[in-house]
Amino acid sequence: MMRILFVCLGNICRSPTAEGVFRSKIQQAGLTDSVLIDSAGTGGWHIGKAPDARTQRAALSRGYDLSSLRARQFGPDDFDRFDLILAMDHMNLEEIRRLAKPSSRAEMDLFLGRYDIGPGEVPDPYYGGEDGFSRVLAMIEQGADALLAEVRDRS
Repeated sequence: MMRILFVCLGNICRSPTAEGVFRSKIQQAGLTDSVLIDSAGTGGWHIGKAPDARTQRAALSRGYDLSSLRARQFGPDDFDRFDLILAMDHMNLEEIRRLAKPSSRAEMDLFLGRYDIGPGEVPDPYYGGEDGFSRVLAMIEQGADALLAEVRDRS
C-alpha cells in the first residue's frame, strides 16, 4: 500500500482539496485498497475544523464533497506513517524538511513541482476571492492526475 499525505499551512483550503480530489480519482480508478490518503497543516490554528466554506463550494461545483474532512496538524509521526509527503508550497515543504527525523524514509516533495505543473506551487487562496478557490482546484486536479499516473506506475 502506498501512503500519501498532502500538506499546506492550515489544512482548510489546499491540502484537504488535494485529499478529496485524489481520493475521488483513486476510487474511480479502483485503487482504494492500494492507497492511503490524508492531509494535514503545518500550523495548528484550525485543528478539528471543516475545510473553508469557499473551498467546499468550489469542490462541490466539480463533484467533490469535502464536508467530512477535518483539519489536523502535521506531526513527527507522519514521517513514519506516510511514504510520500506532498507540500503545496515551498514554505511548507521547508517546514516539513525542518521537522524531518534523520531516520525518516518518507519522500518529501512539492506537489505540483514534482510534475512540472504551472508555477510548481499551489497558491493559498485563503485571503482572496472565490475565483482563487476555483483556480486552485483546477491546479490540484491536474496534479492529482499526474500523481494517479505515478501511483499506477509504481503498482
